[in-house]
Amino acid sequence: MMKEHYLIKVLAIVLVFSVLHQPVFSQSIAKNRVIILSDIENEPDDTQSFIRLLLYANVIDIKGMIATTSVHMENNIYPQSIKKIVTAYGKVQPNLLKNEPGYPAADKLLSLIKKGQPGYGMSSVGNGKDTEGSDWIIKILEEKDSRPLWICVWGGPNTLAQALFKLKNIKSPQEFNRLISKLRVYTISDQDDSGIWLRNTFPNLFYIVSPGGYSKATWTGITTFVPGIDNTTISNKWIADNIQEHHGPLGALYWDVAYGMEGDTPSFLSLIPNGLNAPEHPNWGGWGAGMNIISLTFLTWT
Repeated sequence: MMKEHYLIKVLAIVLVFSVLHQPVFSQSIAKNRVIILSDIENEPDDTQSFIRLLLYANVIDIKGMIATTSVHMENNIYPQSIKKIVTAYGKVQPNLLKNEPGYPAADKLLSLIKKGQPGYGMSSVGNGKDTEGSDWIIKILEEKDSRPLWICVWGGPNTLAQALFKLKNIKSPQEFNRLISKLRVYTISDQDDSGIWLRNTFPNLFYIVSPGGYSKATWTGITTFVPGIDNTTISNKWIADNIQEHHGPLGALYWDVAYGMEGDTPSFLSLIPNGLNAPEHPNWGGWGAGMNIISLTFLTWT
C-alpha cells in the first residue's frame, strides 16, 4: 500500500514538472496591433511611456507612432523626438534580444514614425487635410489582418478623426462599418474637441475614455501619490537610481517626473499578454485598469 502511494506521488511530481517545463508560449498568442498618437514634448510622460512601450516591443505589434497636437500643444508636432527614442532603443536592442526574442530592429520602427495633424482638434479635420499620419492609419486598417487595431491616444485624437472622416467619404457604408469594427481606441482623457466628435459621429466605435478633467480619470492611478503607502517608485530619486543613471542610452532619455509618471502607459498595459489582461473586455479589469460601459447607445467605456 505504501509503495502504491509512493508511485502515485512520483507520477504526480513528474506530471507537474512536465507541465512546468513547457514553453510559456507553447501555444502561439497573437500579438496585439497598436498605433500610438502622441503629443510628445508637451510634457515628460510621453517620452517615459515610449521607453516603456519599446521594452515590450517583442510582445506588442507596434504598427505606427504618430506625432500629434493636443489642448496643451495646439500647433506643434515633434516626430523627431520619437525618432530620438527609437534610435536609443536601437543601441540596446541587441542586449534585449539576449533576454527574450522578438524585439524588432530599430530601422523597422523608425519607418513607422509619422506626422499627424499639425493643428488643433477639429480645425485640422476635413477635406484636403489628410496627413501622412491619417493616411497611415487607413493603410494599416485596410491590411488583410483579422486582429483588431488598437489606437492609443496620448494627446489629441484628431489624426484618427481625419482618417475616419476620409474613410466615411470614400467607402461604402458596409465597407466603412467593417473597417470601423476593427478599431479599438483608448484615449488618455479628451485632449482636444475631436474626441467627442468621434464618439457622436461613430457611436459603434469601441472607445475607452475618462471624459472631462484629469482629476477623476481612471488612468491617473499609475501616477497618483497615495498617502500612507510606499510611493518610492514614482519619485525622481528612484528614477535616477534605477533608470536614468548607468542603465544605458535608453534609460538616459527617461525624463524626471513633472506632473505624473508615465501617464500614457495605461493605454497599452492591457495589450501585454501576461495572462492578467483581456483588452476586449475592459470591465474585467487588468493592468490597464477596470472600466464600465457608460452607454449602450455609444460603445464607450470609462
